[in-house]
Amino acid sequence: MKLTRLDKLRLRLEAQNACLGWAFEEIAGKPGLVFELGLGHGRTYDHLRTHLPERDIYVFDREIDCYEDCTPPRDRMLLGNIDETLQAAAERFPKAAALVHSDMGSYTEAHNSAMSALLSRALPAVLAPGAIVVSDLPLAMTGATALPLPTGAQEGRYFLYRAGV
Repeated sequence: MKLTRLDKLRLRLEAQNACLGWAFEEIAGKPGLVFELGLGHGRTYDHLRTHLPERDIYVFDREIDCYEDCTPPRDRMLLGNIDETLQAAAERFPKAAALVHSDMGSYTEAHNSAMSALLSRALPAVLAPGAIVVSDLPLAMTGATALPLPTGAQEGRYFLYRAGV
């Protein structure tokens, strides 16, 4: 049976939720920042701040276009092109992120391939030892290991990685 766009969205959101829940448990008791790559409407940011209230969460996006009640504090927003803002974060917060959630994919293969390559190059500089990366795109990060998905996440809808220790 062919999956509709609604089916694909549902499966992606189920996988995202399962992966984030798993990641919250994995980083419990470990120091480090949380990076949200791609604020969008702010739904995942809202989920992160609700489940990780003690964490400093930094949001990366080109612009703020989210629900009013999901707008991050100004001092926690890094606005601009992701390659530039991740470079700035690597200089400001080297190896400091315990969790990175990346929702940078789109509906075009060319964009997704380019974004996967960019993130694969840039993310290792911000990842703390043992950090978890939850991504909507497959990545090939030096020093990171792909992890199996938790129950409730369909293969290929989301991806998990652990940075080397």
